[in-house]
Amino acid sequence: MLKKVLIANRGEIALRIIRACKDLKISTVAIHSTADTNSMHVRMADESVCIGPPKAVDSYLSIPNIIAACEISGADAVHPGYGFLSENPKFAQVLSDHKITYVGPSSKHIELMGDKVTAKKTMQELGVPCVQVLMVLLKI
Repeated sequence: MLKKVLIANRGEIALRIIRACKDLKISTVAIHSTADTNSMHVRMADESVCIGPPKAVDSYLSIPNIIAACEISGADAVHPGYGFLSENPKFAQVLSDHKITYVGPSSKHIELMGDKVTAKKTMQELGVPCVQVLMVLLKI
């Protein structure tokens, strides 16, 4: 069972994850940029860690800063929410390498599903019903 989840996101999605964790009696850690210090998700979480300046590339998209926040807070899991790093296979792999649970698919599955043609082919091979479409290469 997860003990402490770091939410690698902000805003409404972070609030929804915090509420779900509270219902499950799981402690939460909000991350935030310096611009989001007083945001609702920061106030609602059990703990918070500042991960950098306002630009997302220097905070919410900084894998090293998020790993550091996990180490500082003692979080044993990370929920990515959506957007930001949620579809980044490298992020899921780095968390796994640090023995931190990624609340989501494995890095392998994120990578597989990121290529829609390969994803559809794989689903068809596994017997998942798919809408048939004509694959056409356009020469421009």
